Amino acid sequence: MTSPRSLRIAEQIRQELAALVQREMKDPRVVGVSFTAVEVTKDLEHAKVWFTSFTGEPEAALRGLAHAAGFLRSELAKCMRMRTVPKLTFQYDVSVERGAHLSHLIDQAVEEDRRHSLDNPSRDDETQG
Repeated sequence: MTSPRSLRIAEQIRQELAALVQREMKDPRVVGVSFTAVEVTKDLEHAKVWFTSFTGEPEAALRGLAHAAGFLRSELAKCMRMRTVPKLTFQYDVSVERGAHLSHLIDQAVEEDRRHSLDNPSRDDETQG
C-alpha cells in the first residue's frame, strides 16, 4: 500500500524532473522525453521514474537520463524540501507505445470490416423491396 505522502512526493518528483529536463539539460538524447510516472519506495531512498521518448530512440534517452541521474538528483535536492532525495533509476514506459499500436490495430480492423461489408452487402438488403 502506497502512502499519500509517497504519492505526493512521487508526483512532485515527476513534475520537477520534467521542468529540469526542459530548462537545464542540453543533452540531445533527452530531447522529447516525457515522464509518465514515478514510484518511490516506502523509505524514500529510491525512485523509479518511467518515461517515454517522442524522438523514437528510447535506448539513447535512457542512456542520457542515466548519465544525468546524479545531476538531476542534486537539482531535485535544491528545489524539494526533503532530508534525503531518492536515488533515481529510469525505466522506459512501453504502455504509451503499446496503446498507440493497439489503437492502430483497432483502426485497421474497423477499416477492413467496413470494406468487407461494402464488398458483400447483406442478404437482408437483397430480399427487401
